[in-house]
Amino acid sequence: MLIPIRDHNPSAQRPYVTYALLAANVVVFVLFFPLYSDEYALMRLFHEWGMLPARLTYGEGYATLISHQFLHGDLLHLGANMLFLWIFGDNMEEVWGHWKFLLFYLVCGLAAAGLQYATEPTSMIPMVGASGAIAGVLGGYFLFYPRARVDMFLFLIIIFRIIPVPAWLVLGSWFVFQILGGLSTPADAGGVAYWAHAGGFIAGVVLCLPLWFRMGGRAYWQRCAGHPPHAEAQYRFVKSDIPKAGRKSRFKPSPWRR
Repeated sequence: MLIPIRDHNPSAQRPYVTYALLAANVVVFVLFFPLYSDEYALMRLFHEWGMLPARLTYGEGYATLISHQFLHGDLLHLGANMLFLWIFGDNMEEVWGHWKFLLFYLVCGLAAAGLQYATEPTSMIPMVGASGAIAGVLGGYFLFYPRARVDMFLFLIIIFRIIPVPAWLVLGSWFVFQILGGLSTPADAGGVAYWAHAGGFIAGVVLCLPLWFRMGGRAYWQRCAGHPPHAEAQYRFVKSDIPKAGRKSRFKPSPWRR
């Protein structure tokens, strides 16, 4: 299992909108948390405020195109989305500026819902979650900082490592998995909204292209070699409490990043 935990791309300004989006999602989850013990009540909430394709087809429920972006299916769903927003949101907010980033985020969420709707416009399965909008953030990051390093936490039974991986590989492979998931999953099936993720990512790239061209396009990449246009963050090494066996020494401490 590989989980992104941070990037090496510090922001020069405080990402107030990213903080506000994180807080809004958490607050909404906490407010409705009592409903999670009652499956019927929870589904009523999701049918009322989640994006339900059939309702849109019948010409109602347009507000859910926004409201669904602040609802989550469970704590893991919320945590995963907020982790990605925390890692990648600050840099895209710096690129766009605060209020334009908020608009960018919401429009990506709309595009994500639009593609998911197009795959099954009569579906009665509600879609909830910020992942479509956050996928747009990932798409923009992929365009601007393809070689920024992202630290991935590797968990494999008893192996624990932190591995720096270029953003183009992390985000590009994530996007490919969404396409493959969408192609292999029936449109009317529940579970992961793969096409919403793909739609949000594509929207993020497309919406960022004019800004990227204004910043120089390929010349911007050439100046920075695909890295952030500033010094990357450095994380100090610390010793691990887990001994490592070696040829010269039976027990040897291993360096870990944090």
